[in-house]
Amino acid sequence: MSGTVTMYSTTWCGYCRRLKSQMDREGIAYTEINIEQDPDSAAFVEKVNGGNQTVPTVLAISPGGTETVMTNPSLAQVKQALGA
Repeated sequence: MSGTVTMYSTTWCGYCRRLKSQMDREGIAYTEINIEQDPDSAAFVEKVNGGNQTVPTVLAISPGGTETVMTNPSLAQVKQALGA
């Protein structure tokens, strides 16, 4: 499975930890960005979540270039966005 996954998270987010472990187990590579340390990423998360810093927010780009932004997605939703 190709495509890219960017996960916007925080250090204290349990849902983030769970999704990371699920993606690790499935062999899905991702880039993690801590929104508490990156103001631009925090602004992006707020923009796509109605002004809220809701994490995990995941940006998945399929091999065909389709971008999907999801808030607290399931592993199945991430895989679907990647075209699996």
